[in-house]
Amino acid sequence: MSDLILSRIEDRGEAGHVAYITVNNPLRRNTLGMEGKRAIAATFNRLAQDEKLRAAVITGAGDKSFIAGADIHEMKDLTPEQAEVEHTLTHVANQSIRSFPVPVIARINGYCLGFGMELAAACDLRVGVESAKFGMPEVRVGIPSGMEAVLLPRLIGWGKAAELIYTGDVIDANEAYRIGYLQKCVSMEQLDSAVEAWVKSLLLGGKRVMRLQKTLINDWERMSLTDGIWAGIRACVESRRTDEPQKMMQAFIDRKRTK
Repeated sequence: MSDLILSRIEDRGEAGHVAYITVNNPLRRNTLGMEGKRAIAATFNRLAQDEKLRAAVITGAGDKSFIAGADIHEMKDLTPEQAEVEHTLTHVANQSIRSFPVPVIARINGYCLGFGMELAAACDLRVGVESAKFGMPEVRVGIPSGMEAVLLPRLIGWGKAAELIYTGDVIDANEAYRIGYLQKCVSMEQLDSAVEAWVKSLLLGGKRVMRLQKTLINDWERMSLTDGIWAGIRACVESRRTDEPQKMMQAFIDRKRTK
């Protein structure tokens, strides 16, 4: 496994496991080339096999950068054939997060540009520090924003997505929060506690239902309104194939009785 991507599993006892993944290239603002993108996909695909896993958190090493984009030094002289490989690996890395069976939190601790902004968009929840910077600068280096940049209009609307992608301008964390890219914007001192608050909330959900819910949310993106409704019905029925709903509802009733 590449040392560009570090991972560890934290055992939360009966609640299950939480995975922590770190992009480890701080001297270059955690930019990643093809090796790093392969390593992200390999890491998430490996962690996905853990049946006790409940949530994952991805961040960048150090306190200045989440992921400041792809490795432009590697990209500069690519042939069209090599570029196809490189850009496909961008998608493969991001898709390993979107298809991950449990929610993934992006802990954005600094620069979040290009590939970094796409990868965070592929995550389920995003919290960023007030000093973080966000942007899609690809047009300024001669290539379009592609791959998981397609997620941006769904998150922030077509107008703002077009503005970021066409101009390559960088925005601050407060603006990223205002337009809905970030769900939380906090100080550096509050970052870990904000992540932990989400982790604790995720662990309160049923072990099986959280996996069903992630699949359903991903399905909604490609479905019509009617198809999404019926997919939700099927997911609710599927959740009843174990006794998890019955046990959790009974526990809820019992708590209400004691108050």
